[in-house]
Amino acid sequence: MSIPVLSCTDLRKRFGELTAVDGVGFEIAAGETYGLLGPNGAGKTTTISMVCGLLERDAGEVHVLGTPLTTRSIAPKREIGYVPQDIAVYPDLTARENLTFFGRLYGLSGTDLAARVDHVLELIGLSDRARDRSDQFSGGMKRRLNIGIGLLHGPKLLVLDEPTVGVDPQSRNAILESVEHLGTEGMAVLYTTHYMEEAERLCDRIGIIDHGRIVAEGTRRELVELVGQHDRVRLEATGDLARAAAALGELARVKSADAREDGLDLIVDGAPNALTELLAAVTASGATVTNVDVDEPDLESVFLHLTGRAFRD
Repeated sequence: MSIPVLSCTDLRKRFGELTAVDGVGFEIAAGETYGLLGPNGAGKTTTISMVCGLLERDAGEVHVLGTPLTTRSIAPKREIGYVPQDIAVYPDLTARENLTFFGRLYGLSGTDLAARVDHVLELIGLSDRARDRSDQFSGGMKRRLNIGIGLLHGPKLLVLDEPTVGVDPQSRNAILESVEHLGTEGMAVLYTTHYMEEAERLCDRIGIIDHGRIVAEGTRRELVELVGQHDRVRLEATGDLARAAAALGELARVKSADAREDGLDLIVDGAPNALTELLAAVTASGATVTNVDVDEPDLESVFLHLTGRAFRD
């Protein structure tokens, strides 16, 4: 098996009487986007600060491509691109000048640096604004430039800490599209957010963090199944609906089936994979389906089940 790009185990950090991180551990493979999903104050930023070697940990281990990482490490940090919550660009420099400056800090120079700057400008959608000072940019454009700085040296691991906070919808979508593209290029991405819809869209696996602990981890479907949530299916149909409901109730995946005046309401395990079977059973019973609506449980319901509180409390 290949070595994970990032492996961290039993990370712990206290600030006085406050336990900010309490035994966090996870791995990220090449080409995988891993989301740390949790409300503000859950311990996300403290965790990634330790992962990047920016904050001394009280306990635990971090390995990047199999190499141990501490606050004093040099070689493994070269494999990390870190994009903090706070925008770190120079307002009196253009987009190209900002990228060139940070590229030199990474040790790039000459034609290699110029090529990387051009590539990153294209990736973050700022090629047409390359000569404009960053103090003329919107908040979303500054965020995109911030991400570009983290990508300049071609890291194996990109760490994004709440990259869409306070940005306009257009820039937010551009950022999400960029992150999606990075995963397809084989980069490992650690993405922290308190927006569950971002985690659902981007992340191959998700760790739900609350009060400094990961309370559940897995794919979206695995997390839903972990807490016993089922899909709700609403069928608009005509014909013998009582007979159709009885037929559907005999199927293994169907937990309940109720007829209503204009259709059927179902509770189903794995509805997307069961639709063909469901529709066939309805048709065989003499009814006709005119519309299908599937409501899958979201991460909000999973979080509420695991923690007993709403996601943004």
